[in-house]
Amino acid sequence: MIQGGIKLEIPVKKSILEDNETIAARLKEKWEKTLVLNLMSSPGAGKTTLLEKTAEKLNGKLKMAVIEGDLATRIDAERIEKHGIPVIQINTGKGCHLNAKMVEEASLNLPAGIDILFIENVGNLVCPAEFSLGEDLRVILVSVPEGDEKPLKYPVIFRSASAFVINKVDLAPYVNFSIEKAKDNALGINSAMELFEVSCYTDAGLDEWISWLVEKRKEKK
Repeated sequence: MIQGGIKLEIPVKKSILEDNETIAARLKEKWEKTLVLNLMSSPGAGKTTLLEKTAEKLNGKLKMAVIEGDLATRIDAERIEKHGIPVIQINTGKGCHLNAKMVEEASLNLPAGIDILFIENVGNLVCPAEFSLGEDLRVILVSVPEGDEKPLKYPVIFRSASAFVINKVDLAPYVNFSIEKAKDNALGINSAMELFEVSCYTDAGLDEWISWLVEKRKEKK
């Protein structure tokens, strides 16, 4: 808001974020024995497919659950449920991201004894960056058809990421995408990120992804 040539900030956004952080901290305490990952990407990058493959490969190793965020429908949740994974659906309507209050309410329906909880956020690389959900780790997924400049265009969400997953690498020969350039762009923003090159179609790179999850679960435990 501009008043008399002076820019004034209305504290509404600050209040919303502060309230969100309070709930997120409460969730973090609640999940002291569960590894929680906030999975974020643009629409269609392959979050749900990655979760399906993760469920298959974690079968018998660790108990997994998913909180599924979408504007509408249970389509993705139904896909994950076919793998015997508990899924709690959140439909945001017009909301472009999940917030901690939504996740806290959904978490009341989760079974006990979960080793790894994935929160599949609404497809968006802008708004979700600002809202903590009580997670331990943030995972950013970008698919090869989207372009190797994605980290440069959405730096805020990459700064807070623990891992960067480049998905659909089997398509790299057919599109104008440099895997090395994408990794360099991401590491230039956040040098501490883990990097994964995967294909859920060929299973390339998925063993490394699973090993990382198992190791992070051990660290949390």
